[in-house]
Amino acid sequence: MVEYRIDRRSGVATYLQIVQQTQQALRLGLLEPGDKLPTAREVVEATAINPNTVLKAYRELEREGLVEARRGLGTFVRKSLGGAPADSPLHGELLEWAARARAAGLDRDDAAALFTAVLEEKFPQAQSVPHGTTTARSARHGTTAERSAPHGSTTGGDPA
Repeated sequence: MVEYRIDRRSGVATYLQIVQQTQQALRLGLLEPGDKLPTAREVVEATAINPNTVLKAYRELEREGLVEARRGLGTFVRKSLGGAPADSPLHGELLEWAARARAAGLDRDDAAALFTAVLEEKFPQAQSVPHGTTTARSARHGTTAERSAPHGSTTGGDPA
């Protein structure tokens, strides 16, 4: 079962953090079709957030077709986002890369910016930007960096 971590200092709306963490779990294969999400009560107890916030996140996931609410039973995963599972060799390579980046003195934001720049270079067609996110092109480096739009919408998410 997924355990949500809420970062109140991130500037990202709490419900979006839940949506993003669920999407990430689906991409990594940590959640699969048929899996049950934690109940709103369980999330509230673990994170001390408002139950309506959890319900808003689950409604958004349902709107995206990723989960379905079954009255009296809970909320269940409908489809996976596929991709690289958490036990993929690429995961290990990325862990090593992150350790080298940290050893080289990069902080989390520096490493994320570098990784994002490489992704944009290698996946130029993938210009999808999540709702509420703006992009800023760096004239000096020719890269595009994402930043949060007002009111806490962002693309972030804790990758680990």
